[in-house]
Amino acid sequence: MGKDKALLPFLGKPLIQRILERLIPVVDEALVTTNHPERYSFLSVPLIADVFPGRGALGGLYTALRSARYTFVAVVACDMPFANPELLEILFQTLEESKADAIIPQTASGNEPFHAVYRRENCLPLVRQALEDGHWRADAWFWEANLRFFSPQEVSIFDPLGLAFQNVNTPEELVAAEELARQLEQG
Repeated sequence: MGKDKALLPFLGKPLIQRILERLIPVVDEALVTTNHPERYSFLSVPLIADVFPGRGALGGLYTALRSARYTFVAVVACDMPFANPELLEILFQTLEESKADAIIPQTASGNEPFHAVYRRENCLPLVRQALEDGHWRADAWFWEANLRFFSPQEVSIFDPLGLAFQNVNTPEELVAAEELARQLEQG
């Protein structure tokens, strides 16, 4: 988009604010990891500078896991206007009831590590090692972890419209997502 997607206006407020407002009711702690904390000073949550600046999504995942105070950590991308609190709640419940290191939703397109939940203590060293080994992909450490994948069928129970993982990467996608959000809010 050529701009910081998290700060793009979405229904009259920055996209990051919309996402936080959707998720804060279901989490005990909310924080934002970023390479530019000064851009987000208007938010009423802790702003955490990336521990490994410029290392993309994997670096952001590490920073979130390292900075969180709780055992279970939800990680959601800043460009998902339909982030789904109900889905996150069931992912948390599934993680709590399992021995898994993380619960990763899946779609027909693949894994969704940025609308997922992680067991902090187990995942943190694996993500750090992946970074130290020079990896950039968010799933570079998955093969070492005890993961529970949440199938597309399981996801559809809590996200019947299939919107949770929709992200906005172009101005056209942003406009379409805003229009859809308006329609859903009018109900």
